[in-house]
Amino acid sequence: MPRSTTSGPSQRMLRVGEQVRHALSETLQRGEILDPLIENAVVSVSEVRMSPDLKIATAFVSPLGAGDADAVVEALNKHAKFVRGRVSGALRQMKYMPEFRFRLDTSYDNFQKINELLHSPEVARDLGPGAQIGDQNKDNDKDEK
Repeated sequence: MPRSTTSGPSQRMLRVGEQVRHALSETLQRGEILDPLIENAVVSVSEVRMSPDLKIATAFVSPLGAGDADAVVEALNKHAKFVRGRVSGALRQMKYMPEFRFRLDTSYDNFQKINELLHSPEVARDLGPGAQIGDQNKDNDKDEK
């Protein structure tokens, strides 16, 4: 069977990453990690990327309600082995239990920056007089009908 020439994750990596994300979210939701930084914050797991051999799981998290997000991510990395043991019950079907690495998810910040750019006066000027970002989609819908 020919191998794909794209460098993106395989279907298997995506499927396992989603299973790991669910198991990790349940573990964090139950509050099993006894650390004041983690206990006082709601941690949202937005994505888990698996390595090609499925032995490393990089979890992108967003701590909500925490003063210092970097400190929460550091605390999660400190408790990574404990998390690995807690998640193992939900991931019994895996041959190897992945090693967890936690990273701060900055995608929401990037979305906000793009949104601000799209609504800037320079972009409105380039679109034409009286045009807004939402108007472009409405014009495309009329053309399709």
